[in-house]
Amino acid sequence: MKRFILILGLLSISGKAFALDIVYPSYKAVTIGAASSFFIGSADTEKPLTINGKTVPVHPSGGFAYVVPLNTGKNTFQIKSGTEELTYTIMKPPAPPAGNYKPPEFKEFDNLKYAAVTTDRAPLRTTPEDFGINRISHLQKGMQLVLDGEKGNFYRVILGSSKSGWIWKGNIKLVENGASLAELKGYDYVDTDEFFIFVFHFDRMTPFELIESSPFLIKFYNVKDYPDNTYVMDFPVEKSMRNGKLLGYSGQFSGTDFILKIRKPLIPDEKQPLRGLNIAVDAGHGGSELGTTGCLGDREKDVMLKFAKELEGELKRRGANVIMTRKGDTAEGLNERVDLANSENALLFISLHGNALPDGKDPNANCGTSIYYYYNQAKPLADEILKEMTSQLGMKNDRVRQQSFAVVRNTNAPSILIEIGYMINPSDNAKMITKEFQKQTAKAIADGVENFIKN
Repeated sequence: MKRFILILGLLSISGKAFALDIVYPSYKAVTIGAASSFFIGSADTEKPLTINGKTVPVHPSGGFAYVVPLNTGKNTFQIKSGTEELTYTIMKPPAPPAGNYKPPEFKEFDNLKYAAVTTDRAPLRTTPEDFGINRISHLQKGMQLVLDGEKGNFYRVILGSSKSGWIWKGNIKLVENGASLAELKGYDYVDTDEFFIFVFHFDRMTPFELIESSPFLIKFYNVKDYPDNTYVMDFPVEKSMRNGKLLGYSGQFSGTDFILKIRKPLIPDEKQPLRGLNIAVDAGHGGSELGTTGCLGDREKDVMLKFAKELEGELKRRGANVIMTRKGDTAEGLNERVDLANSENALLFISLHGNALPDGKDPNANCGTSIYYYYNQAKPLADEILKEMTSQLGMKNDRVRQQSFAVVRNTNAPSILIEIGYMINPSDNAKMITKEFQKQTAKAIADGVENFIKN
């Protein structure tokens, strides 16, 4: 029955008579450096659509996507639909000369240098690169660091006696003097209904790392009186957690005390596994952040808010407490979204988006649902939800992937970002803008969440 309703929804869309409309490229004269680009838009399904005389397939919804190769210089495209005609010009600049570019070389300091972190959440990385899965931890403002070299825009940070990390120069300032080693004066354990809490007492802040392994590891670097100047404590995940799975943790300094909180295992209600659980639902973009634009002109920020409200209702019907990072067309910062979820003690964080592609790719060859995570604790949640979405919605499995997106770098709760479908793919786009598909998607996601909690 649901499949029949969805088909009716698509037929109602296809019954509309669309004027020729191009949503990408955004302007009639643009410069693009890729080997190809594409035209995304809508047209009347009853009239032939051509680009430079070549027939362009139009989806029953009226949407279309068409790839065009680009030659160096000026590329002119005549787009015709019945009596309507548009002209677009795409300039492709010549490839830059190969040159003799040399990557920056590492320069070791003759004497150690000292620095202080100037921004909160400053990434400490495994490599001198400002991207990728290379974050060791996020450091707080005021933390002292010891540096032994530099490479390009990064300083190398001493971590104990046998390890190093990298920090962007813009996140620190050099200082005249500093202490090489911190002192650990002991720690306390606090047992609450929801968390295992460890409070480590230092004489100053020092670099640290939380490692999702079995056992879960807490490492503090540059600590005197310990092997390799590194203090290590392990937390027995297998013994302490239900099914040996983490369900959120946080670690940060408060003054010179480091507070580690690990969420205790849940015992879900057999009839209502989500009853009483706090779940954050994040509608991507909002306000001036439009997101991508679909073939039929729908904006990602608006479509995702509809999905988010459907998911909110579905989760509430199953007994969950839902935290909406935005309830209307408002602009919310990425960190602020995570902070809201954490302040409300969210158990899970689910961000909803519509996918797009850069120039050089083919929107017709890319479709389906993908889910992103950063920390390993969130991967089982992503797996369960993708399984339900692909089986219930008939969407192509576009895989679970690890990626360094801001909203999924939240350890307080298993955090994921769902790309429900490609808004620039005519077929995906036609489904995503229908009320029935939005309701079905909410059910599939909620089923995946229940499976994760029950498992």
